This record gives sequence, C-alpha cells and structure tokens, in this order.
Amino acid sequence: MKLNRTEFGQASNQGNVISEEEAFELLQDWVKNEKLIVHMRQVGHLMREYAASIGLSEEDQYRWFLAGLLHDADWEKWPETHCHKIIEELEDRSVDPEIIRAIASHGPRYFGVEPVTPMDKMLYAFDELSGFVHAYSLMRPNDYEGMEVKGVKKRLKDKTFAAQVSREDIADASARAGISVEDLIRFVIDHQPNALN
Repeated sequence: MKLNRTEFGQASNQGNVISEEEAFELLQDWVKNEKLIVHMRQVGHLMREYAASIGLSEEDQYRWFLAGLLHDADWEKWPETHCHKIIEELEDRSVDPEIIRAIASHGPRYFGVEPVTPMDKMLYAFDELSGFVHAYSLMRPNDYEGMEVKGVKKRLKDKTFAAQVSREDIADASARAGISVEDLIRFVIDHQPNALN
C-alpha cells in the first residue's frame, strides 16, 4: 500500500474543492458498503466540527470535511492499492493539495506518509477512534446517550472488542496531535451522534 511519494497535487490548486454533491456522487459510484459510507460521513463530520472548534473559516471547515469524507473512498473497490486511487482521482480533479496530503497520511504505517499539518494529524486521530466509538455505541441500549469516556477506555483495553481497530494507531495519532486519548474520545462522543443528520 506504500505510496512511495510525499508530494501530492499541485500548489496552484490550493483552495480548490469539489462540491458536496460531487463528493457524494463519487462515493455512490465507488462504495456500496453502507457501513463504510457511515464511517466516512462520521469522520467528515468530526473533521468539520474540529476545524470549527479551533476557529477555522467555513471554507477551511469544508476542506477538512472533504478530507474526512473521502479518506476511505477507494477502500472497498481497490483494497490492495487503498489510497492510490482516491489520491489520483482528486489530483485529476485539481483538488487542494492539503486535502490530498491529509488523505495520504491517514495511515502512516501503511502509506509511508507522515502526518504533518493539523488537518493530517486530526484525520489520523479521528479515523480509527471514530469507528471504535461507533462500534461501542451499537452494543449499548441507548446508543451514544449517556456514553462516558471511561466506558470507551475500558473497551479499548479489551483486545477482543472491535479487534480490527488498531489501538497502536489510536495512541500514536493522539501523541502526534498533542491531544490526549481521553479528550479525543470526549470530542467524538460529543459530536459523532449528529454526523448522519
């Protein structure tokens, strides 16, 4: 899966985005798995909410949202070359290189691209954790209502629960973002329930 490069997109395309409609059309074409679409929508929502929480403009919030929404767009159709296809697609569409780079760095162990910008780091931080908290919500009688950080942390220690989620990546992403795992979990609990509205 290694991308074998660290430069993405064209500097002249800075600020360029595709519309939300175009983004969802791309997902419709490429992704049939509803659970995967839910995951990407949740991560996109968390990215937008986090960008808003640090005072970024609406334009920047949308850019963060796109990175989250499209980060796994090629996972279902092209799992062996995950990330390659979506990066090429967004480069062909002249999308802002920062968005493309964030997608390229959302799994440094797999793609060989280090998260550097705040957008990179937060996409990496939310990716695995979002899926984990969602899995926990599905086994609770009240979904997200009343969910506590300590409950999520207890599940993180249970290696048999949501075993495919990398605890190592969650810890690494938290360290790189300079935000505690507890604070990241709190943010996800507070914002993820509204992701699909």
